[in-house]
Amino acid sequence: MLGAMLLMPVYDGIAKYLSVSYPVPQVVWGRYVVHLAALLPVALWRYGPRALWPREPGLQVLRGGLLLGDTVLFYFALSLLPMADTLALFFIFPLVVTVCAPVLLAERVGPRRWLAVVVGAVGALIVIRPGAGIFGWGAVFALGSGVLYALYLIATRRLAGNDPPMVTLTYTALVGVVVATVAQPFVWLPLTSQALLLMLAMGLIAAVSHFLLIRSFDHALASQLAPFGYSQIVIAAIFGYVVFGDFPDAWSWFGIAVIVASGVFISLRERARAG
Repeated sequence: MLGAMLLMPVYDGIAKYLSVSYPVPQVVWGRYVVHLAALLPVALWRYGPRALWPREPGLQVLRGGLLLGDTVLFYFALSLLPMADTLALFFIFPLVVTVCAPVLLAERVGPRRWLAVVVGAVGALIVIRPGAGIFGWGAVFALGSGVLYALYLIATRRLAGNDPPMVTLTYTALVGVVVATVAQPFVWLPLTSQALLLMLAMGLIAAVSHFLLIRSFDHALASQLAPFGYSQIVIAAIFGYVVFGDFPDAWSWFGIAVIVASGVFISLRERARAG
């Protein structure tokens, strides 16, 4: 899990760098194409043609569309905000999952978890500080990305046990490539050799990080692993400072701490309930 969290800010940073010169939909397309090219041969070798036809294709398409939308909004946010701020607002997704769980997953949510949701929302407000003029499209995109990712996780829970993780991951990448390709005639810019190499690196690093993420769930419960996910914010802050010169201010770090605390509390409650 920590290995995955170490790699994710790297390919996010490459996306942020590329989005300065190329449209975000083109950057997203490059990430998905390389990701699919790395995964599809492995999935076909291990599971055969059934890798392209899962048991619930409709839900798989919806799941893939949610992740694609999340990626597009997240990359738009990265183009406008420091990496750590973007990730902090994105990490409202555990709170959104908690809010949606009673309706979409028929799960009971206790008063302490509802309190954690409220605290996490306060943390997000501290990061964006609407009255200070910091709130803008970057914050909207980051929050929207977190909401779509929460819905993506709920769809993933609904699919649990239907298909092997590699099949689900490959199908998700396939949906992303098909949809993103449709947009390319309207946004495409010629790629330099440097941009092409960066897109290849971005997609390969993304594939490796998601493989590590899947493997981590083979060895531990989701509720046990979730708190480690917040290490990504710290790594992103370091990466953003070294590469882009961006570093969150004291208020942003305070808001990040509040969001992390509420998310960790929800994870611990999930673990206690599972136990």
